[in-house]
Amino acid sequence: MVLLEFAMSPTGQSGSLSPYVARVLDVIDRSGIRYQLTSMGTILEGEWDEVMAVVGACFRALESDCDRIGMNLKMDWRRGSESRLQSKVEAVEAKVGRKLRT
Repeated sequence: MVLLEFAMSPTGQSGSLSPYVARVLDVIDRSGIRYQLTSMGTILEGEWDEVMAVVGACFRALESDCDRIGMNLKMDWRRGSESRLQSKVEAVEAKVGRKLRT
């Protein structure tokens, strides 16, 4: 199971990048893959091929009208199929002994 956090946007654009970010999030949401949106990026959860396919689709959604695209990506792969998108947070909360603001 892969947890992949990434942020992707065009570089060299003036003004707000939110229309481009919205385009990427539309691709992610329509993919059906499990994800969590944060203020600094998006976390995807799934098998390697499906997660990487979504990242590729996001790139293709921007490349048609963007001359340069920047992306920050970090990934954690772990054998097994249990959902870790929420369970990793819950494990830390259990150790702290309370619900955290996430």
